[in-house]
Amino acid sequence: MRCIKLLILTIFVLSCGGRRTVPQQRQMEYASLLKVTDNAVISICPYDGSQDTLRIDKPLGRIVCMSTSHVAALDEIGCDSVICGVSGAGYISSPALRERLERGEVSDVGYDQAPDYEALLALQPDVVLAYRVSAAASPFIDKLKSLGIQVFTLYEFLENHPLARAEYLKAFGLMTGRLSQAESRFQEIADSYNSLMEDGLNPKSSSPEGSVPRPVKVLMNIPYGDLWYVPGDDSYMSRLVKDAGGQILGALAGKTESGVMSVELAYILSSQADVWLNTGWCNTRESLLQAHPFFNKFKVPSAYNNTLRTSPKGGNDFWESGSVRPDLILKDLRTIFEAVRNGGAADSLHYYLKVY
Repeated sequence: MRCIKLLILTIFVLSCGGRRTVPQQRQMEYASLLKVTDNAVISICPYDGSQDTLRIDKPLGRIVCMSTSHVAALDEIGCDSVICGVSGAGYISSPALRERLERGEVSDVGYDQAPDYEALLALQPDVVLAYRVSAAASPFIDKLKSLGIQVFTLYEFLENHPLARAEYLKAFGLMTGRLSQAESRFQEIADSYNSLMEDGLNPKSSSPEGSVPRPVKVLMNIPYGDLWYVPGDDSYMSRLVKDAGGQILGALAGKTESGVMSVELAYILSSQADVWLNTGWCNTRESLLQAHPFFNKFKVPSAYNNTLRTSPKGGNDFWESGSVRPDLILKDLRTIFEAVRNGGAADSLHYYLKVY
């Protein structure tokens, strides 16, 4: 009888221990292409639904970032010191990382179209964080794997909710042993964003008490060649604009991908626009009017560009730190829209500058 009791106790202890080792998945509130457990990051490929798993047995100490958004995520949780290599060093906006690049503490490994494989091998990274922009297999990723370098692909740039992109902080927190700090930081950003969104959709200064303000009509982008791309109505940029109390003119309902309109249609829509946003390489009224001869017919009252924070070689921090700080982008847009409603000029902006 004693042996039987001992056997039962042993089975109970082993079974309890087994349950403790089952990874616990953390619920993603916004991200649709990411899963995080207590010992692994799982990335979901949007092109075929396959999953890529990065198992974390101990904090990673050497990471190569092929995207500036990966740099921003590690910077946001205070772990930029683990970055040993980056792609396109000249486009990095982070001042701290640019200093480390100048001191030779971080290497430029080139682009995935023309990588420096020798530099990558010499770095001996724990992982190379990559991305893919199509369903086609990446020769760069396949080559790294053949060299014995661990590669993990993330798709945060394809998430359409601004907070979904910021939620990738949790993945970077697990990689570096700072998951609890990353979760806490994400919650702070989410709370800030949601509070700003509520204020933006219900501005107190521009509408009679109890009334719903009219959305600010936004003309978005400028043409590249003869093609004028407009974000779909369910896209990342449209969500930011809507959450700030605006509406992008010409955005196709139910679409996440961008649509295309002619300059002539943009001219027609411009007569409805309250503000012109994201004016490409044009940061002044003069450069905007020189960019296309048709623009001198546009009567949009004011314009702002998301290029206030650019690196010396043209990298745009809007796409770097903005990927993990959508609340700061939303604050800018809300400030601009309030100025538009009140007939004034927006100031104290983080990512945007006034074109005219």
